[in-house]
Amino acid sequence: MADIKYYDVILKPVVTEKSMNAMAEKKYTFLVHPSATKNQIKEAVEKMFEGTKVAKVNTMNNDGKTKRRGMTFGKTAKTKKAIVMILLHCILWIKMEKIW
Repeated sequence: MADIKYYDVILKPVVTEKSMNAMAEKKYTFLVHPSATKNQIKEAVEKMFEGTKVAKVNTMNNDGKTKRRGMTFGKTAKTKKAIVMILLHCILWIKMEKIW
C-alpha cells in the first residue's frame, strides 16, 4: 500500500454534465491518486470537507490512451476516478466553491 497523506489523495473534481447531474443524488466525482484505496478516499473527503459523512465510494481505473506523433508511439498517464456518495449534501457544495 502506498503511504499517501489525505491531502494528496484527491487531485481535482471532475466537472462534466454527467457528474453535475449526479450531484442531485448526493454523488460527487473526483480524480484521485492512482494508488489510493477506497478507505483512503473516504478519509480524505471527510477530513477535507468537515461535517460530511461518506456513505460509499465507487472507484474506476482508466488506462492511458495510446498516442502517436509521427512514427513514435506513447501512452498518456493512467487515471483513477472516484464517485463518492455522501450523507450531508449542502455542506460539501459550499466548501467546494471556496477551495476550487
